[in-house]
Amino acid sequence: MADKNITEILQSIKEGRLSVEEGNVLITSLYNEDLGFAVIDTRREERTGYPEVVFCAGKRVEQALAIITRMRERGLPVLGTKAGPELAEAVRSRFPEAAYDELARILSLGALAVEGTGLVVVAAAGTSDLSAAKEAALTAEFFGSRVELIADVGVAGIHRLFARLPDLRKARVIIAVAGMEGALAGVIAGLVKAPVIALPTSVGYGASFGGISALLGMLTSCAPGISVVNIDNGFGAGYQANLINRLGSSS
Repeated sequence: MADKNITEILQSIKEGRLSVEEGNVLITSLYNEDLGFAVIDTRREERTGYPEVVFCAGKRVEQALAIITRMRERGLPVLGTKAGPELAEAVRSRFPEAAYDELARILSLGALAVEGTGLVVVAAAGTSDLSAAKEAALTAEFFGSRVELIADVGVAGIHRLFARLPDLRKARVIIAVAGMEGALAGVIAGLVKAPVIALPTSVGYGASFGGISALLGMLTSCAPGISVVNIDNGFGAGYQANLINRLGSSS
């Protein structure tokens, strides 16, 4: 009975083959699976178009592994963010096909079907920003976008950015990744037609306050067309970029 849909469960209750209490348990199990320490949202993709993502930081290895294992047993694609090497090793010992990028701290098994969406360009100001930039790029790619990562085009050597303008102008959406004062997003937004997602990083000297200076600079940019995610939130930027990309494909 557990593999039936809601209509079949309700019909069984109506016909007296299930009690209301039994039906409630079955319906709940269709949408959630309680592991005791975590409740997996098994039908999130049906509601939002995206499966639940596992935020791995702060979880014990055995907890994250149990969540990932159960999701795979249910046939769900898995994206794990902020995943450390110890967890990656544990997952790959059980699922050798799992992919792991240590710099981005992204762990993935399976992926959503590519839908022929447009191009997402991730532009990183400096090499030090690549961890967040790659997290954004791999997230958007996992969810079905074509992605191009452009590295080291910060405003301190702005000629390097101008040299990549043809690539930036091919994008349907751009993620601008920068620490320090976070100027890259505003500069790019003044040069392209595409929406720009500003991703501040915690890279910088003392007065950058762990990314707060970049965050505030991006929030207060005078260039229109910019949205801003939280500090080092490459996942959020990649997710948002893919949402925009999908909208463009369905228009």
